[in-house]
Amino acid sequence: MKYQISNKSIQDYRPEKEAMDPYRPYLWLHEEEVQSDGCLSSVNTIFLTNRECPFKCTMCDLWRHTLDEPTPGGAIPEQIRFAQKKLPDADVVKLYNSGNFFDGKAIPRDDYREIADLLSDYDHIIVENHPKLIGDFIPEFRDMLNGSFEIAMGLESIHPVVMPGLNKQITRENYRRASEYLVENGMDVRAFVLLNPPFLTDERENIEWCLKTVEFAFDCGASAVSVIPTRDGNGIMEELRVRGEYVPPRLSALEEVFDRALQMKKGRVFADLWDLEKFSDCSECFEERKKRLEAMNLGQKKFPLVECRC
Repeated sequence: MKYQISNKSIQDYRPEKEAMDPYRPYLWLHEEEVQSDGCLSSVNTIFLTNRECPFKCTMCDLWRHTLDEPTPGGAIPEQIRFAQKKLPDADVVKLYNSGNFFDGKAIPRDDYREIADLLSDYDHIIVENHPKLIGDFIPEFRDMLNGSFEIAMGLESIHPVVMPGLNKQITRENYRRASEYLVENGMDVRAFVLLNPPFLTDERENIEWCLKTVEFAFDCGASAVSVIPTRDGNGIMEELRVRGEYVPPRLSALEEVFDRALQMKKGRVFADLWDLEKFSDCSECFEERKKRLEAMNLGQKKFPLVECRC
């Protein structure tokens, strides 16, 4: 790693933030996802607006939709109410907040009861959180819910150079302890894993280290792993690309990782298809290849590769 990463170096390259309304979520989605029992369920995802995450991860661009000040009391319940009026009924809800659900300055703890009441009709609730923000306040919130509870945590990469270079301030042991604590307390764990993180530029190494990270996540107790192709778009990632320390993944690499991760048969695996066209080098076969990955996300089984005819 040639470039020295710090909070300051990451923030120095940032473009301007968007102005956000603390009483409105910035996005909401309705989709389907296979659950741990193998059944397909409807899912509402609400992207909450709240205070920026205190961790400044190298690859992250989620700060764009965050506040500079602590989230006002009552704002998060109001955002949930607003989104629920726009969304159909669903079995599962994901509350993604561009950071950590259990950061009290992002999601005020005085709002937990009202949030839980608003989620009372869902069978399963998923939030995201940093592995270092773990404590008894998590099972206390879980006990307020009617449905089962899952926490998604970014593992990203266990590569010995990449992991500290991402500035996430975690180690393998941090992650293992957090996962084991959650599982022991009756909660599901979902891991986010990066394909082609910065500071690893060889395609074969990226594929193999991504798979090693997926396997580590399952060994720590994860019931689901989402593989995310690493994108630029936050300032510092563009700089690292110019310096030759970040290379975007090719679609074929994501296909191989997804195929092989599913074959582990250790839990559910999902490929993140957001902005997938960025990673395709062929417009002729892209749509068919995307549909194959969508089908694999829903079916949790490998389908034959789409042959490129161009």
